[in-house]
Amino acid sequence: MAPITFTCREILSLAPEEIAGQILDVAKWPIFQGYGPLPGIKSAEFETQTAHIGGSRIRVTNLDGSTHTEEIVEWHPERRVVLQMGDFSKPLSSMASHFIEVWDFERDGNETKVVRSFEMHPRSMRTKLVLWVISFFLKGAIARHLREMKEGLNAGAVS
Repeated sequence: MAPITFTCREILSLAPEEIAGQILDVAKWPIFQGYGPLPGIKSAEFETQTAHIGGSRIRVTNLDGSTHTEEIVEWHPERRVVLQMGDFSKPLSSMASHFIEVWDFERDGNETKVVRSFEMHPRSMRTKLVLWVISFFLKGAIARHLREMKEGLNAGAVS
């Protein structure tokens, strides 16, 4: 079944490696506010942290008590970082198998074009409709987060 997808774009003054480095600073993840009914992050910590970063897993607890993991599946901080979200607590675990988040970076002078894309993989046609609604709130949260990064507000929250 085709995933639900969306993309957010922003131009930041940070270098790609600085942006990617913020992903590893899990102490700052609670700055992520969520959007509407989508909860913000309460805490994040490494379950597994590999020397080469790829394969590292982060356990996330949200403000509503829900949890998930984020695994770094691709780590090229100069151009691309890919995270796979999974191990969702209920009720999301019954609706989605996993999400893929891709951060693409393109440096141009003193600016970095950031393209942040999501794939939300539903478990069934029935749950796809619910995920489609959730995608609007997630897109709002991601767009706001990128704007805050651009403005230098809440730097460091990445998910």
